[in-house]
Amino acid sequence: MPISKKTNLVSQIKKILDDNKATNIVTIDLKDKSSIADYMIVASGTSSRHIQAVSEITAHELKKLGIKNCTIEGKESDDWKLIDAIEIIIHIFHPEKRALYNLEKMWEDILPKQNITV
Repeated sequence: MPISKKTNLVSQIKKILDDNKATNIVTIDLKDKSSIADYMIVASGTSSRHIQAVSEITAHELKKLGIKNCTIEGKESDDWKLIDAIEIIIHIFHPEKRALYNLEKMWEDILPKQNITV
């Protein structure tokens, strides 16, 4: 997928998350830095039910946008979900679990600060 389409998709994902009341949405640019994805989006939910709903809505909307092979990981977890949208990885955490894993800090230590945007 061309870069402009990916950045547009990132914007659409952030809007979906925001529209569904996810908070503290952060985008981490992984292009040319990691083979796992081009972008990682990290967001917080308010409860296990909210996290589940946001992950299901986001995956459904991605499929409507043409990302047919996206999957949700962590279905058994109450405090974390991961949506694998192939070139974009989306983490939705309960705030306490997000603080514990602190993905933003981990990637900040690996990547220059300018690659992480809020």
